[in-house]
Amino acid sequence: MKGIILAGGAGSRLYPLTLVASKQLQPVYDKPMVYYPLTTLVEGGIKELCLISTPHDLPRFKQLLGDGSRFGLTIDYREQEKPAGIAQAFLIAESFIGNDNVTLILGDNIFYGGDAFGRAFSEFKGGATIFGYHVNDPERYGVVEFDASGQAISIEEKPKHPKSNYAVPGLYIYDNEVLNIVRNQKPSARGELEITDVNVTYLKRGKLRVSRLPRGFAWLDAGTSSSLHEASAYVQTIEKRAGVKIGCPEEAAFRAGTLSLPQLNELTGKMPNCEYRDYLASVVAEANRLKNEK
Repeated sequence: MKGIILAGGAGSRLYPLTLVASKQLQPVYDKPMVYYPLTTLVEGGIKELCLISTPHDLPRFKQLLGDGSRFGLTIDYREQEKPAGIAQAFLIAESFIGNDNVTLILGDNIFYGGDAFGRAFSEFKGGATIFGYHVNDPERYGVVEFDASGQAISIEEKPKHPKSNYAVPGLYIYDNEVLNIVRNQKPSARGELEITDVNVTYLKRGKLRVSRLPRGFAWLDAGTSSSLHEASAYVQTIEKRAGVKIGCPEEAAFRAGTLSLPQLNELTGKMPNCEYRDYLASVVAEANRLKNEK
């Protein structure tokens, strides 16, 4: 399965921060925002990624992430000249996707807790899989309506009168048919290729699975100044209390087996003296201790 990180957009809701750097390069506590969706895909075993951003910001992402080899990945880069909807990403990345299944994650979505996505990737057989997350303000999102048996029966984009409190977070899994669906899709009234329309097409075909994320799972949308601050505070609290890092792609690659312990150790040794290096050094030390105990 291929993976796409969509990190484009104008970033107008974070102005004037985005005069300096794009939204997905803003700090969420101690790491660039894009580290969090990147880690989610790495944890799920995705090894081939395509990052889509604006022509202006793409060089900065390349400088930050390189070719992906230090995370045990390959990263391709594509330009989105102007925002024209989430679903446009599949057309931009069409040659990257090829004949494979694909998952798309939004660059400003932060997830934490459980292995729901990893299981969804490994169990995916075809059609489409999206997720439902209980929120207090569903009118801001795509909203899923369920019947009495828990089956999804409708999806609406930012409805004035939501039919449930289950919003669709920014991670989607599709088979290769998504390319044909988006090619034949008409732009919405606002001139965009809507991801909700893609999901509705799969729903009408009887090929959409909606997995409700459990209580205790955290979804943070860091697209506004307030939510960016809240996300940073959340990450800081969890990291300080649990002693683990959220959104650490190097550690995720090591846990997923795409980086060996010697590779992680070498990578850590090249970092400047900082808390991030200290954390990865502790991961290496713990792994060495466990290996020596065997």
